[in-house]
Amino acid sequence: MPEKKKILCIEDEPETTNLVKLILAREGYEVLGANGGEEGLKMVQAETPDLILLDLMMPDMDGWQVYQHLKEDEETRDIPVIVVTAKVQSIDKVLGLQVAKVDDYITKPFRPEELSERVKYVLSQVSD
Repeated sequence: MPEKKKILCIEDEPETTNLVKLILAREGYEVLGANGGEEGLKMVQAETPDLILLDLMMPDMDGWQVYQHLKEDEETRDIPVIVVTAKVQSIDKVLGLQVAKVDDYITKPFRPEELSERVKYVLSQVSD
């Protein structure tokens, strides 16, 4: 039996983290939550997730700073990142996908099916 894929949700709103855990646990994923960017970076080092769901607007460190740290570190640069944010301006999406090269971009509020599909798709791109 294949081992569970580990997903880390870096988010400053516990309700969103709990929702993500609920949706993705049903799909058979192990979902961890980190409250904010600083904690998120520590957990990435400790847990080495298969995928990171990253909020952009967090009080301690914004998502782009977290993303930059992840991509600068050889240990974490290859972990796929899906940005999950309430920022809906299309320029942010373009910046995220084209400039920063995030793996995907989901805007809040999202539908459970959308989250599941995007996670499944991104993970399928990295598995051999």
